[in-house]
Amino acid sequence: MSEPSPEVYEEGRGMDAHNQVMRSIRAEKDAEYDPREPTRVWIDEDNTPNGVRESLTIVLNTGGCRWARAGGCTMCGYVAESVDGGEVSHEALMAQIDSVLAHEETHAEEPCELVKIYTSGSFLDEREVSAESRRAIADTFADRERIVVESLPDFVDRETLAEFTDRGLHTDVAIGLETTSDRIRHDCVNKYFAFSDFEDACAEAVAADEAAGTAESDLDVGVKAYLLMKPPFLSEREAIDDMIDSVYDCAETPGCHTVSMNPCNVQRYTMVDELYFQGGYRPPWLWSVAEVLESTADADAIVISDPVGHGSDRGPHNCKDCDDRVQRAIKDFDLRQDPTVFEQVDCECEATWEAVCERESGYNLPLAQ
Repeated sequence: MSEPSPEVYEEGRGMDAHNQVMRSIRAEKDAEYDPREPTRVWIDEDNTPNGVRESLTIVLNTGGCRWARAGGCTMCGYVAESVDGGEVSHEALMAQIDSVLAHEETHAEEPCELVKIYTSGSFLDEREVSAESRRAIADTFADRERIVVESLPDFVDRETLAEFTDRGLHTDVAIGLETTSDRIRHDCVNKYFAFSDFEDACAEAVAADEAAGTAESDLDVGVKAYLLMKPPFLSEREAIDDMIDSVYDCAETPGCHTVSMNPCNVQRYTMVDELYFQGGYRPPWLWSVAEVLESTADADAIVISDPVGHGSDRGPHNCKDCDDRVQRAIKDFDLRQDPTVFEQVDCECEATWEAVCERESGYNLPLAQ
């Protein structure tokens, strides 16, 4: 784990100040969640190093991210959906998996080749998911082609990844890097680790890949970097430039084969939510997402984006009239990696977006809603 400078943790300043604010915001949560039911599960399609695959996406209900329980990231409200108490038993987690399999049987014609497991924290953190549960889940999906597991870089090591590759699974670790700028990650996102920690996690994935791969069975082990477009306190142009730089930085990191750029949306019980209601934050424009994807189409990685809540005030949006068209172009790009899809969409609101990119600055944002 990276060690930020001492002033980062100085009482009432830096990360300590962020954490104090976010703990007070999250204390407003009053909902309760069943530890035997997953938070979410759905069927979709995803682009992988082996091509487009039907995917089963699972958000397990755990005790939540340990960093979020301390205060956590400025935009992340997922810990508010976690079971109170910080712990879910092995039996309850396996009941969640049974529920997931029942959902898949109902909504998919056959078992999905790709399984993605998220916990809104770290699947590889044994304080969230025990080693017993992790291995049982690996056994459950051993007949699939590829598995994606979510984790902070701290918990990524070749021995743990071998638990999946030993079962014949192509294995990817999804890491919420958010940005390759340490300053933006610390000051705007309130995430404690450094880009060098991400690089170390990628190196562990490379080592696991080398240990698992044979001439007969080339078991991919890699990293899927998650980036955050437009955390609080950045102008629209600053957010675009940060994402372009970050995509290229990730693509040049050995072991990182996919970059997923997530436009920030406004989640409840977060600092972003507080800023939004006071007129101090606007989610990114979909035109900004398109610009980043088009500008980085030559990066040596699969670059994708899945704008959650597109077209809503709390999600990435343009003028509302063109939101669905731009979203379809983004989804098309995700699957085909062809930047010419963006040449097929236009709207009068592009002029407003261009003016925002040119004129908005940190002291007058958001310039337009």
